[in-house]
Amino acid sequence: MFKNHLDIKIHHEKFIKKVCETNIVYSLKNEIGFATSNSNQVVEEDGEPVEIICFWSEEIRARVCAKNGWKNYETVEIELNDFIENWCIGMDNDGLLAGINFDHNMFGYEIEGYHLILELIKELKKIQKELDFLKFENLDDLENQIKDALE
Repeated sequence: MFKNHLDIKIHHEKFIKKVCETNIVYSLKNEIGFATSNSNQVVEEDGEPVEIICFWSEEIRARVCAKNGWKNYETVEIELNDFIENWCIGMDNDGLLAGINFDHNMFGYEIEGYHLILELIKELKKIQKELDFLKFENLDDLENQIKDALE
């Protein structure tokens, strides 16, 4: 069990580095929508699990999960700036979690959108990479607004 938690954390850290490097996040989508699951860790006030939307750092990781209930899903690419500005903020506003680099057994890292943004910003700054946003002037502006929203 402990090893699984370590593996999940390592896969999450790899996600952060890889998507900041490539500017691409992958998801699975069909005609109804994107691949979602239920959280294994977080529940709503009524006891129901929080819904998560799943994302991967590599297309092959996403394709491996396109089985069983997701067998009719196709991989799609999401630009990192769009992922941050629209997906992560939207998920946080909607009370959804991001499921990161789920494996073939459907285990992965679960994180709130705003916290994921802060981790991505930290890595982008570390590698000295700036992104263009529609609603934010730059990474610093985005970071300040996310931190203000979390207070």
